[in-house]
Amino acid sequence: MVLGENGPKDSGRGGPLGWFRELGQLLGGDLTAMSAIRRQGLDVSPWRLSACSIVLAMFYGLCMGMFALFGTKEPRPMQLVASMVKVPLVFYLTLLVTLPSLYVFNALVGSRLSLGGVVRLLVASIAVNTAVLASLGPIVAFFSVCTTSYPFMLVFNVAIFAVAGFFGVRFLLQTMQRMTLASTTPPPAVPGEWEGDSEAEAARTETARTGNAARIQAVATNVRMVVRLWIIVFGLVGAQMGWVLRPFVGNPNAPFTWFRPRESNFFQAVMKALSQLFS
Repeated sequence: MVLGENGPKDSGRGGPLGWFRELGQLLGGDLTAMSAIRRQGLDVSPWRLSACSIVLAMFYGLCMGMFALFGTKEPRPMQLVASMVKVPLVFYLTLLVTLPSLYVFNALVGSRLSLGGVVRLLVASIAVNTAVLASLGPIVAFFSVCTTSYPFMLVFNVAIFAVAGFFGVRFLLQTMQRMTLASTTPPPAVPGEWEGDSEAEAARTETARTGNAARIQAVATNVRMVVRLWIIVFGLVGAQMGWVLRPFVGNPNAPFTWFRPRESNFFQAVMKALSQLFS
């Protein structure tokens, strides 16, 4: 079976509680075990997981924007709304920009994953990422209440996103590897299937299986390399996307606005925040 061609089966996951139950199964590894992927592919719904991811990202945006209420002299409640809207946008706009490149790269190196399979995998990775973000949200809210240092909150939130991104990347690499192997590995030999064959025929069959195993290993290696390169692209695009959609925390020395003028870039801003924090 070519993974991703058929939609995931509905396993009684209807309703919001069912959606988060599906996310729990994903986080626990029940849906990404090799046996499960061989049996039914990555059996998740991108729509249900996207709904969960948006809710979790909005929760983190709420925690991130709380600095605008407690870390400034004049509370800015609109910053809460802006952060709740823009955190999900960072993930899904980045996905929209980078999805075609991952699909084309995978096709070029011989992966049999369909576009639907790649979409489900990436949405699942975002779900893992936002789940980690949301779990760390209360810590961000705590520091938002306890500090008035704007550079510290900027650097702290960048560090939180880096931690969540690490777990998302780890999930993506592992699951992509399993999906690639499951989609290219032939079924195991049936005991006794060579009994009626001549020795020469059996030898040719064994040689073919050995060559096929080597080809599968080569494809898996190429896919792993491509995914690692794509992760770098995704991270760069995501970082700059966040910079374009700023502010998220809310600068106490600047009035509230939905978007800042386009200047500099994400990496220069982080270095500037670091220098202000330690100066």
